[in-house]
Amino acid sequence: MFHQRTEPAAKAAGDLLDAYRPEAAFLATPSGVVLGEGAAAVTERLEDVADLLARGTADSPSGPIAIGAIPFDTGAPGRLVVPDSVRTSPPLAESGQGDRRQRPLPGPWTMRPVPAPAEHAEGVERVLKRLAAGDGPAKVVLARSLRLSGPGTVDVGQLLSNLAWRDPAGHTFAADLPAAAGSTRTLVGASPELLVAKRGGRVVSNPLAGSAPRSADPSKDQRSAVDLLGSAKDRHEHAVVVEAVTEGLRPYCRTLDVPEPELAGTATLWHLSTRITGELRDPDTPSALLAAALHPTPAVCGSPTAAARAAIGGIEPFDRGFYTGAVGYTDARGDGEWIVSIRCADVAGDTLDLFAGGGIVPDSDPDAELAETSVKLRTLLLALGVNQPIDAPQG
Repeated sequence: MFHQRTEPAAKAAGDLLDAYRPEAAFLATPSGVVLGEGAAAVTERLEDVADLLARGTADSPSGPIAIGAIPFDTGAPGRLVVPDSVRTSPPLAESGQGDRRQRPLPGPWTMRPVPAPAEHAEGVERVLKRLAAGDGPAKVVLARSLRLSGPGTVDVGQLLSNLAWRDPAGHTFAADLPAAAGSTRTLVGASPELLVAKRGGRVVSNPLAGSAPRSADPSKDQRSAVDLLGSAKDRHEHAVVVEAVTEGLRPYCRTLDVPEPELAGTATLWHLSTRITGELRDPDTPSALLAAALHPTPAVCGSPTAAARAAIGGIEPFDRGFYTGAVGYTDARGDGEWIVSIRCADVAGDTLDLFAGGGIVPDSDPDAELAETSVKLRTLLLALGVNQPIDAPQG
């Protein structure tokens, strides 16, 4: 039995960013910000969260909340924590930045790509051959990793703050992970993609698939957006994801609204985006159950799921861990939000592992796919204050 304290709400989200410390849990979404400190109870499995929350009490009328992360591999352990205390605030977008500034983290940084850029392009070629064979996956999301090592322990709080203020209308998170070699370990990121949110009888999912780089030149940026919206290759890739999410939600929903895709922009990329909304058959359906039903979507794995997973396991030379998993929270009533954990880093000590991937379909080009991952990696690199080529040969 445990009791979760609800601390007085902060007037501004910046106060919670300032209060964040490693081993806490921070999640900012367009609907609000939550900071959880301490660990009253912990579980490794999403399906156990509801039972865990039922064992405790809270100052909040909605009962205690659990917050944390699940990995890409649905059979691997996650880390979901019921904090000792919880604070909330209005959304970051409603908070003035004031004198809080983005500051680069101290370098220098060494970078080691895993795999090497040329090997990632070769991996895309291998995927294309599997797709052409016609007896395996129809789409595979292939990722690569970049390991950075700095001069000292990474300041996760400053990195989180840089990400949050760079895109205050997005989803920013820091989730405590199982320790690595005695070091505190944190999953930190700024994801544009909502896996699922549930409030009472309403459910929302916002899958993204298909992307194009932004440009500082307004004319080029607009042309990139228009080309993406009209790209047959990207619209096909997006449609595969939307169909899978719709079918995943259908058993739980009385109605579903699936509009045509539109453009959504981040600081570095344009995305094709579809905001799917629905009315639940049972308003008590927990958000954790909906997240489990959707994870992993074809946006981060591929389609069909089993065949795409097999291809990923045979080609990617690293364990994704919590990259392309989900980060989120749920309260005792089942309301909550779950964010796809992309544009993120796994941080331990003086080391960060960054990840980026792209959806491979029959019309994909290996060089273009490599370039897309380089753009996606820039979200974290710019937050660190690193602005240098990442695909040059490493000495």
